Amino acid sequence: MALLAKLSGLLEPLRQFLETKPVWGTCAGAILLSREVVGTKKGGQEVLGCIDVKVGRNGWGSQVESFEAGLTVKGMRDAERPFQGVFIRAPVVLALLPTSPSRPPVEVIARLPDDILPSVDASPYLPAYQIEPNSLPTPPNETAPADDLRHIVALRQGRHLLTTFHPELTRDDRFHELFLKECVLAI
Repeated sequence: MALLAKLSGLLEPLRQFLETKPVWGTCAGAILLSREVVGTKKGGQEVLGCIDVKVGRNGWGSQVESFEAGLTVKGMRDAERPFQGVFIRAPVVLALLPTSPSRPPVEVIARLPDDILPSVDASPYLPAYQIEPNSLPTPPNETAPADDLRHIVALRQGRHLLTTFHPELTRDDRFHELFLKECVLAI
């Protein structure tokens, strides 16, 4: 995706668009919106860098390791009903990066259940990003500490939304509604 944007001269116009418009990146789009990427192909990867996060490509492994998981999503209508996330060669969040004072903070809006984590065998670059238990503070409005950032599967920074899974592959339109409400129509 980034290579095509670069070859067609769209990277700079996209960066300019992101300065004033809401954008939602799912899966590969999440990688493109991220500020840093681990596990890139030889020569690295261009990113738009509008969300202060570091992600790992194919963080869950190959196509064979694809899965679905029920998610509780902050701010979603009918939140007591889990949203079924579809993860296909999904990126994994490795770090929330420092945010400059001119940018809004990163807000985590969905996490995987504690018992689901990427396999080190499926993603060999992940061991370097192990996080010490309880080294992170408890996020606002959550009861459990954010022990492992790899559980994060959806976040928002201002009018930009990032999901490491594919909400568009379900018949559930609540994530699209959330994007419209929180990012597009946000004042």
